[in-house]
Amino acid sequence: MANLETFPNPAPHRPYVIRHTCPEFTSVCPKTGQPDFATIDLEYIADETCIELKSLKLYYYSFRNEGIYYEAVTNRLLDELAASCSPRWMRVTAHFNVRGGVGSVLVAETGPYPADAPKSRDLSPTA
Repeated sequence: MANLETFPNPAPHRPYVIRHTCPEFTSVCPKTGQPDFATIDLEYIADETCIELKSLKLYYYSFRNEGIYYEAVTNRLLDELAASCSPRWMRVTAHFNVRGGVGSVLVAETGPYPADAPKSRDLSPTA
């Protein structure tokens, strides 16, 4: 796994949503050996630290040759990203491209969306 770096949250007193999108995520299907392509949306409410973007990109790229099912990689991303920065809340949404006539979207969250967080239509799971 690539080393995920963090930096101090410049506004830890405020619950604000950070959203990063990686449209170039790739891994390998462990059954067929074919590449799987996805867009990964990472959304989180930082506590004391935020994830540094270059290290996030290198972390995503570390999956390029790894044989792993969609369900496993989505949950692993959530577990490892959350462990790196201990957020108040985090969601990983993996939009896998159509392959064999089937497209898949997987969503994993650390827990309920915080009541004191912004209520944006694009970000709140209850909007």
